[in-house]
Amino acid sequence: MSIDRCSPSIATPAFDTTPASHRLDWRPVSASEFAARESLSACARLVAELRAHALVIGEVTLTSGATATYYVDAKRAILRPEGFHALATLVAARAREWDATAVGGMTMGADPIACAALAGGAQAKAFLVRKETKAHGLQRRIEGPPLTPEDRCLVVEDVLTTGGSALAAIDALREAGHTICGVVSVLDRLAGGGAAIEAAAGAPYVALTTIDDVYPERPDRDGDPERM
Repeated sequence: MSIDRCSPSIATPAFDTTPASHRLDWRPVSASEFAARESLSACARLVAELRAHALVIGEVTLTSGATATYYVDAKRAILRPEGFHALATLVAARAREWDATAVGGMTMGADPIACAALAGGAQAKAFLVRKETKAHGLQRRIEGPPLTPEDRCLVVEDVLTTGGSALAAIDALREAGHTICGVVSVLDRLAGGGAAIEAAAGAPYVALTTIDDVYPERPDRDGDPERM
């Protein structure tokens, strides 16, 4: 499992306003360096938005059925302009890196992330996976532009705990004969789902942020399965 380091403690370097002709260390910034700076800035903005708007303290029941003393509702952050723009930058960059031609996952957690990838400039289709095949109309389970056998699918999820939703999306895509090129989550709760996702996908898994970034002082930090 791979985790993008998005902690806001990693400060984005301030731009030097000294004229270039007066700086002895001046050199052109390459496209890859510029992209790296943009991603770092987007990471910091995404973490800040998740902290400010998505973190809810209080006892809740998770999708997996487990109970927790806090909850991260990523949609409350990524469906705001600043959070959406940061997410768009990061997901589109990952789609380009993995040569993804389609981005999506289980509705509705994946819906805004797939749209953000397109908004960020990813040259890919967006798709949504239903929990069950639609019983009327075109009777499809995978919605959006038709996927072809040549498509490379990037599976996305908002908050990953055990990985159940992402695993279901992977199964649906595989059953339809599609290739998985990678999996991305907006936030990983570090509850063991990342390893399961990577094994099932047979492809890289990346968490853009983790609960350590968004709620470092949480009471169960020392008991995380992936920390023990």
